[in-house]
Amino acid sequence: MQSSSQSSKPAISPAIPLLVGMLAISFAPILVRASDAPVSVQGMYRMLFTFLILLPFGGKQLKTLTAISRKDWLLLIAAGIFLALHFLLWMASLTYTSIASSTILLALEPVFVMVGAYFIFKDRPSKIAVAGMLVALVGAISIGSGDVGLSQRAFFGDLLSFLGALAVAINMLIAKQLMRRLPSYLYSLIVFGITAACFAGYNFALGIPMTGYPAKEWLVFALLAVVPTVFGHMIFNWLLKYVKPTTISMTVLAEPVGASLLAMLLFREMVTGFQLFGGLLIIVGLVLYMRAEKQEAAVAAPADPLQA
Repeated sequence: MQSSSQSSKPAISPAIPLLVGMLAISFAPILVRASDAPVSVQGMYRMLFTFLILLPFGGKQLKTLTAISRKDWLLLIAAGIFLALHFLLWMASLTYTSIASSTILLALEPVFVMVGAYFIFKDRPSKIAVAGMLVALVGAISIGSGDVGLSQRAFFGDLLSFLGALAVAINMLIAKQLMRRLPSYLYSLIVFGITAACFAGYNFALGIPMTGYPAKEWLVFALLAVVPTVFGHMIFNWLLKYVKPTTISMTVLAEPVGASLLAMLLFREMVTGFQLFGGLLIIVGLVLYMRAEKQEAAVAAPADPLQA
């Protein structure tokens, strides 16, 4: 019997919004690179504008805020902090290293989630999943070692992206706990609001101006909220009702490929041999991991419809 998350068909083929989402997330590093504003300001307005876009659709779910336990509020705050840390580290990495290196290293997120799930939830990965993780890590090392040859600045950018992937993996592990008890909309709305508040506090503490930017910057802030967030990640959340979570997970491979192509066209950033070799290893490793995940899901109990 079909799972409840895939019990109905959308008005259009899922392939169309899936392609739209894959293209949309590829623009995230391009938009960050196009802005001259501090990355913490970019991150703040990306989250704030997304929060404001989502807010009118809350309806009855907003009335359940008072029913959230103190423990869950603490977890929501932690999720928002780690999401802010992810954006801060990853967006800053684009100042130091290439878009290709930054985005492909960010794609290691599922590997970190797997390791965290093993220690926190006692989820035992298969041998194929572990092999995929090791192949992906070898690819990451290849990219890092290649960028060391270019400059210490590029390697520092790689390190920031690597830590950014780790931060978002922690965010996802917290979300895995909360999504069992909270609707996905309510979780997203609260965490986006907390993330925006974290950025505001960071900017205030460091004396970073939050206003007075030219019209071009405000356009970039709005596009960061609308294109990669609403037309990217929010579409993926909607697609979870119609396609398997593993299919959505595979889109993590689209961002480094699409972003690298856009970077070559817009910024003349050519991909080096180390980046190409390491990127291919990471993609192969992630494909192995996701295939193993799909096989395990096929023999396990029906998936939680709130899984994201």
